[in-house]
Amino acid sequence: MQDPTIDILKRNNLSVTEGRRNILQLFLNHNASALRHSDIESSLHGLDRVTIYRTLQAFTEKGIIHSIPGSDGAARYALCKGGCEQGHHHDDHVHFVCVRCGSTQCLDDVHVPYVRMPEGFEATKVEMVVSGICSKCRK
Repeated sequence: MQDPTIDILKRNNLSVTEGRRNILQLFLNHNASALRHSDIESSLHGLDRVTIYRTLQAFTEKGIIHSIPGSDGAARYALCKGGCEQGHHHDDHVHFVCVRCGSTQCLDDVHVPYVRMPEGFEATKVEMVVSGICSKCRK
């Protein structure tokens, strides 16, 4: 059975490197939640900040991951679920940030509502982040 990280990298015409595979595996392991650059850096001690940054940029450009704005100014990244491709993200779902534990999750079944723009305006991206208490912290 082939490693899914290799399949994803090859399908997106990216070189298969140990660093890319490790970062991608980290996303696959955290499928339900988003990761910050610092989360990746602390989990994968052998990779430097620049390599992580460039890998995140490449994965975003290829439609493997998408970015989520954080209230603290730090972007978070999560796996795209499907339909995303190079240059076109279709991450029209709501993102949830827990105010207790700080986790960020994609709510795939909750879609961003249509935003009617005033005449003369054209939206190119709409993001929606909801803050509250996640199901794990409510227990």
